[in-house]
Amino acid sequence: MKLVTFVKDSSQERLGLLAGDDVVDLTVAAGTDFVISMLTFIRSGKQGLLAAKSILANPPKAALTPLKDVTLLAPIRPATILCSGSNYRDHNAEKANTPISGKEPEFFVKTADCVVGPNEPIAFDERFSKKIDCETELAIVIGKAGRFIEASRALDHVFGYTIVNDVTARDRQVRRTPEGMTWYELGSGKAFDSGAPLGPCIVTADEVGDPQQLKIMSRINGELRQSSSTSNMIWTCAELIHFFSRNFTLRPGMVIITGTPAGTAWSVDKELGGKGVTPPGLVPATRYCLPGDIVECEVEKIGVLRNPIARAGEIASSVAAE
Repeated sequence: MKLVTFVKDSSQERLGLLAGDDVVDLTVAAGTDFVISMLTFIRSGKQGLLAAKSILANPPKAALTPLKDVTLLAPIRPATILCSGSNYRDHNAEKANTPISGKEPEFFVKTADCVVGPNEPIAFDERFSKKIDCETELAIVIGKAGRFIEASRALDHVFGYTIVNDVTARDRQVRRTPEGMTWYELGSGKAFDSGAPLGPCIVTADEVGDPQQLKIMSRINGELRQSSSTSNMIWTCAELIHFFSRNFTLRPGMVIITGTPAGTAWSVDKELGGKGVTPPGLVPATRYCLPGDIVECEVEKIGVLRNPIARAGEIASSVAAE
């Protein structure tokens, strides 16, 4: 199943199921206000999944709305997004690396404050960064709580999967000494307003199947910048769940993002250690993202997460006008 959070006619946020070109409003279909949010649904476990599958098999007409008539929001706004950097070998080959790159997962955190939904703008503000880069990543949505989870049973804790664009301020992330040593400032370079577009839906784990066999791509203004497979991860989804569960009790609704493949704009930025390596078939970047660009992040079986880049002042003016 594909679950979404949506609004229609400026109403309150609703939880829905994608059914072809329609959205099934689960609250209307169930005839109750029981389903109020994605997090509530995830916490309902197998009972909620079985009820939703029954509804999807024969949705009442009153619960159907054409997808074109609703606005999709971020399907969930996780309080905690646990992030793993440098998790694709080809990405490591295109950039400057730290001493731990490729030897253990690089651990950083994003929060709900970073999250925007499909078609919402990614803010470009020169006062913060002039080198905004985008990274398509498979995201794991936790469904069952656990701590010190063994990799062999880690996928039992997964509710589903979505897409996160790990937007990065490269000029804040990458630090280099005169001697050539590189280290990353993963707080300032990764966690900021609109730094985690998320969506367009959450696909339940049963529909995805093996998370290590998914095509992953990104396009900027229609140009193919990234194209790889989750089979090229250094640490699998199960291994990352094990890794992060050592630090935190993983709880329903928490999200883990799993790294990005080659094809970033960083690869051509020699000032920050880019090595100019572009895999065959990709269009090499000539610059970082700028206002007016359209970024599309795609993961097989999930869909396409599309966001424009816009000047921060224009976004603020638009919000004030509302």
